[in-house]
Amino acid sequence: MKRFSYILLCMVALAACKDKTKFTIAGKFENFGNDKKVFLYGMSSNTMEILDSTVLSEKGEYKFTNSAPVADFYRINIGANEFMAVAHNGDEIELNADLANKKHSYSISGGDESKKLSEFNELKQQYGDKIEVIKNDFEQQVAAHPENREALVQQLSPAYMKAIADLNIAIIKFANENTSSLVSFYAISLVNPTGNEEALVTYAAKVGDELKKNAAVKNFVEKVGKLKAVQVGQPAPAFSITSIDGKTINLSDFKGKYTLIDFWASWCAPCRNENPNVVKAYQKYKDRGFTILGISLDKDKEAWQQAIAQDGLTWAHAGELADFNGPTVRLYQVEAIPASFLLDPNGKIIAKDLRGEELDAFLNKTLP
Repeated sequence: MKRFSYILLCMVALAACKDKTKFTIAGKFENFGNDKKVFLYGMSSNTMEILDSTVLSEKGEYKFTNSAPVADFYRINIGANEFMAVAHNGDEIELNADLANKKHSYSISGGDESKKLSEFNELKQQYGDKIEVIKNDFEQQVAAHPENREALVQQLSPAYMKAIADLNIAIIKFANENTSSLVSFYAISLVNPTGNEEALVTYAAKVGDELKKNAAVKNFVEKVGKLKAVQVGQPAPAFSITSIDGKTINLSDFKGKYTLIDFWASWCAPCRNENPNVVKAYQKYKDRGFTILGISLDKDKEAWQQAIAQDGLTWAHAGELADFNGPTVRLYQVEAIPASFLLDPNGKIIAKDLRGEELDAFLNKTLP
């Protein structure tokens, strides 16, 4: 009994002596071949930068020691392989992998965040396997019948797009159910913002103060707060902008009409492809209280003017000649174009990013 008590006291003493001012990430890589240099990356200004490097032992072992007062993201790189970790001071993380594994899967343990990351990696792999099956099926069928490539794309695209959508749904669900873990932010950051704005806003509203101590999370929450302001149902943010002929245009000038704010550019092929649909809608509905304000992201005014003439865009045009950095573009959180916001006569956003027949159908049922 005395011996057991002594061992227990020793274990408690060792735990108490654990260095809480640093963390370690260590492990072993199998089948490393000629790749023996291992790098530790850490977050800095929302980008990954090299913090440290080491060389694998003969057995493929490595170890890094660093400091993180609050939980943060880290990445281990060896050759073409990348492995994510979340760590903070006091953590002793073990990260192992077989570099011959084509799925680039790995095991990670040591702390609650590592447990959550392992859980999330398994979820991603589960859905990733389904996507891989569809891709392999497509490639095999194309190899057998290359002349049918376009038909096969049409045939298999619905299943592929559904698999991607299912993955997004699973990731968003995981993020919302684990908002006390930094892994939830890693998860939500993998979701394509386009079409998922509402999900991002919902997640950001659930993030607690503890997680916001992380700089990347704090920046994300602030950015999504601005995104929330341009969701359907919100009053469109007011702005003044310079027209193509040098005059000042205010959004308030369009009160009383259904107004499509259309962000585009002469160099944007999808925008130019969509322009005939926008022209058709304008011609069809302009006498029913509908108008358009085109906002160009062009930096070349001459190219902008030529595109307007070539595409027959006969409505009001304005721009800031600043690409994605224009104040109005940033105000509306435009990250890709074409992007559009349809406002009602009171200036409330009632729809976003309507294309082709969707725009025509919405206007037809909405306009008086």
